[in-house]
Formats: sequence, C-alpha cells, structure tokens
Amino acid sequence: MSVPLTLLGLLERAPSHGYDLKRDYDALFGVGKSLPFGQVYATLGRLSRDGKVVMDEVSPGDGPERKRYVITEQGATEVNTWLADPVAPEPHLQSVLFTKVVLALMLDRPAEAYLDGQRRAHLARMRELTEIKRAGDLIEKMLADHALFHLEADLRWVDATSARLDALRDLVKRVKP
Repeated sequence: MSVPLTLLGLLERAPSHGYDLKRDYDALFGVGKSLPFGQVYATLGRLSRDGKVVMDEVSPGDGPERKRYVITEQGATEVNTWLADPVAPEPHLQSVLFTKVVLALMLDRPAEAYLDGQRRAHLARMRELTEIKRAGDLIEKMLADHALFHLEADLRWVDATSARLDALRDLVKRVKP
C-alpha cells in the first residue's frame, strides 16, 4: 500500500485536515491495520516539501492548530499516473514456500510435514477471513475475498507440490554442492 499516493488520492477528492485523512484512510483502507497519526503528518510534511500538497488554511483547534491540505497540480498528476499504471502481478518465480520445500528436501528434512503445516496455517487464516466476510461490511468483504482467492491459489500449489514431492526430491538430490 502506498500511503503517500493514497493520501494524495483522498486529497484530490477534497481538501482535508490530517485527522480527516486518517479517519477516511482507516475506514477505507486500514482494515486490520490503521494508519498512525504520526505517519499521516510525516507523510503530509514530505508531500508538502515535494510540492504535491499545500496548506490551504490553518485554524485553531482544541490541541495543535488544524491545518487543511490541498493537492497541487503536481500531486494530482502523480495520482493520475499511479492509478493508470497497472499493479505488477505478485506471483514471482521466487517464492518463500518453494524455497522452504526445496531446502527441506535438500537437507533431508520432512518437507511433507512442512507442507501439511503450511496447509493448516492457510486453512486457519481462511476461516478467519470467512468470518470477516460473514460479519463485515462491503469493504471488509471485498478485502477478505481478495485474500481468500490468494490463499486458495497457495493451497492448490501446496497440493500440487505434495503430489510431486518424490520427483522434486529426486531432482534436488541430483544438484551437487
């Protein structure tokens, strides 16, 4: 998640105070991990320094002064470019799951047990996400779906790897140190 670009996007919608940006970020994007106030203000400071936002007005508050931020043309251009740029597909040919299986085989460790443990961990997380879907609002349901689809793909890989473990073990053993 790019916090600076997300805050810029929220500011393009409407000028806002830091408190309001945090509230909106947490409501829309912070499910399970809210944004600390310190990060909001540090990010706004960098965006201001870089000419992507400016302070529109400063008014007294109960505590510190309330500063309202407005996105600049440079900031809006950056948001537009970011939104138009596709997210790089996540699946890489280098995977921690794969690395652990190969190393377990190479080191004569129980790769089957590792895969079973991974399957249990994925299924437990899938149960948690299913509960979030059942009880959550639309945003939580959509985020849970995204995570569930990824976990389902991982489980398919775990099953396929389990089925090919003997062949992979033979291949790994042929690689000499």
